[in-house]
Amino acid sequence: MTRFFKLVDVFGTDPFTGNPLAVIADAEGLSADEMQRITRWLNLSETTFLLLPTDPLADYRVRIFTLARELPFAGHPTLGTCHAWLEAGGVPKRDGMVVQECGVGLVDVRRDGDRLAFAAPPLIRSGAPTETEIAEVADLLRIDRAAIVDAQWVDNGPGWIAVMLASAAEVLAVDHARHHTRRIDIGIVGPHPAGSDVAFEIRAIFSDAHGALIEDPVCGSLNASVGQWLFASCRAHDRYVAAQGSCIGRDGRVSVSQDENGQVWVGGRTMTMFDGQRRE
Repeated sequence: MTRFFKLVDVFGTDPFTGNPLAVIADAEGLSADEMQRITRWLNLSETTFLLLPTDPLADYRVRIFTLARELPFAGHPTLGTCHAWLEAGGVPKRDGMVVQECGVGLVDVRRDGDRLAFAAPPLIRSGAPTETEIAEVADLLRIDRAAIVDAQWVDNGPGWIAVMLASAAEVLAVDHARHHTRRIDIGIVGPHPAGSDVAFEIRAIFSDAHGALIEDPVCGSLNASVGQWLFASCRAHDRYVAAQGSCIGRDGRVSVSQDENGQVWVGGRTMTMFDGQRRE
């Protein structure tokens, strides 16, 4: 059979400035092991596999893989997969709203002008980390514990623990460790000066299957959970734009908003860079 694929740039300002995603269409018949092997061969931070939905309310189902494991949810894969599904001719069951089925359940994705935006899923884990956990993060970021203004568990699937620094400049200056003995996912947040084009600088540091600590170019799941934290703590109101990827040569922009019902939406640009097919 023929399996089609797309390479999609998500959250970029221009081509090749965001986070790349491989989307494998018509993935029925592939086992989890085969999906993991394909993901590792492609060597992108995530690869997604489009499947027929099992929930009658969903438009499609997706499985999301990193190089190390399957995720129940991730942000840039959600937007990139929805983009690929729509570009391939997908028609939503509901006007103006695509419903994605994934490990955390159903996720709404809507058009936000010329962008796509997903509804941030509920947090699996929230609340304040222990002092031991915060100290571990400070040690891995190679910063003083006193530099961390606030910290919060903001886990919506990957396992994020987020720390707030006093400024975007401090976030950009972090020179993190390159290895850790166990899996960890760290978000770093800091405000830009008032009047800047963007409100916050975000960095996402995660460990791979071999214990290396890697920086994610632009991370939708982290921006979703950090957005819930920023709105709940009144550090943000209504809508803001975050920058990410600056330290690794990317120019990501993530639009985060909260509607009248308190739902947080995370959006950005999506662009197909390459597409093709593989015959089996």
